[in-house]
Amino acid sequence: VQLQASGGGLVQAGGSLRLSCAASGRTFSTYFMGWFRQAPGKEREFVASINWSTSSAYYADSVKGRFVISRDNAKNTVYLQMNSLKPEDAAVYYCAAGRGIYSGYVYWGQGTLVTVSS
Repeated sequence: VQLQASGGGLVQAGGSLRLSCAASGRTFSTYFMGWFRQAPGKEREFVASINWSTSSAYYADSVKGRFVISRDNAKNTVYLQMNSLKPEDAAVYYCAAGRGIYSGYVYWGQGTLVTVSS
């Protein structure tokens, strides 16, 4: 199983980025796909997740209304559209696959760095 995250970069506050997570190696139709992030000196935190089968989406309060998670079945890819970025959104973002909305993630990607300048 491989989860390949990409799309990170440097953006000014107020800007947008779209992260991608290409999944391979198994069928994820019964999984939740999630995005987590970890800033320097902080614990990893949940950002958003999506039920691959139903497309039901869940968000951390800190990103609700600004971030949108989606998936493309044909490409086996999950996206995180991040809008109105704030300096506090800066972190390494990880995609993951698991059985729960907020926890129980067993497969992890390598992370992609998002830097937000003020």
